[in-house]
Amino acid sequence: MVTLAEVAQHAGVSASTVSYVLSGKRSISVTTRQRVERSIRELGYHPNAGARALASSRSNIIALMVPLRTDMYVPVMMEIAIAVATTARTHGYDVLLLTGEEGPDAVRRVSGSGLADGMILMDVELDDERLPLLRETDQPAVLIGLPADTTGLTCVDLDFKATGALCVEHLATLGHRDIAVIGEAPAVYERHTGFAERTLDGLRSRGRELGLRLLHRPCGGGYDAMAVTLSRILDERPGTTGFVVQNESAVEPLLALLRQQGRAVPEDVSVVAICPEQVAVQASVRLTSVAIPAQEMGRHAVEQLVAKFDGQGGDEVVLLAPELTVRASSGPAPAQ
Repeated sequence: MVTLAEVAQHAGVSASTVSYVLSGKRSISVTTRQRVERSIRELGYHPNAGARALASSRSNIIALMVPLRTDMYVPVMMEIAIAVATTARTHGYDVLLLTGEEGPDAVRRVSGSGLADGMILMDVELDDERLPLLRETDQPAVLIGLPADTTGLTCVDLDFKATGALCVEHLATLGHRDIAVIGEAPAVYERHTGFAERTLDGLRSRGRELGLRLLHRPCGGGYDAMAVTLSRILDERPGTTGFVVQNESAVEPLLALLRQQGRAVPEDVSVVAICPEQVAVQASVRLTSVAIPAQEMGRHAVEQLVAKFDGQGGDEVVLLAPELTVRASSGPAPAQ
């Protein structure tokens, strides 16, 4: 294993000069820095992580808190996590993945142990119990999600309120007046998860402005749960011609059930989904959808956090504008 002393000998400089090049604590001439960096590359030297952390008071690690719950669509969470990890590496950071439902204890453990230089939190609730502790600590943090009160916080998210509004506007433009919203599992709303609540707020408020009749029903995953939910919707609102789906696990069961009932998409009913692009294009009917910009969210979160490390980032909320892509699942409302 190559040592720092061997790098110094190869570059013809002192060991302290190599250390300063690595830490950036002192100004080194361009020529000397390039010579040291060339020796590091040629010898394949990798600084000891523990020693580097002690020298710089940094771990070069970002803690990513991703509570993996059975009522959440895990592929989206992991796509965001991968985007965080790949972006972090471009900035020289590794990612420590915390997947337990520890709440404030996880924040306390990371901030009190020096495990990581900063935190990125996902699955944010409107009144998230992690936030009071987060506001008390000096450790840099970014939320992927939006709580009710963003004071003193840095947040990155899709603008889910605008997303909900965009979906009902599209259906209203096509002449649909009775619209059913098939939402996430009931537990997601019981926790007051930010993205689900904000989508519902956008759907309802814009629906009222447009004079639409809107019905929201949470739905568990799988065919049986979707069958019960669809039956309830059609019993209560038999004139429903538009569906907005914010539940990836419900998409294909809904399309199958509509086919079984002889309801053609989009001739009889239109379906708009809020889901990853892959889910929309691979469905049995290509879905009109608002995509979840998972990679962009992960990238923005890391860049905001790295700016904080460098003393350049302030507290701000970054909301990504939704984009609706029209495909085969939406069309004019049928004549009554």
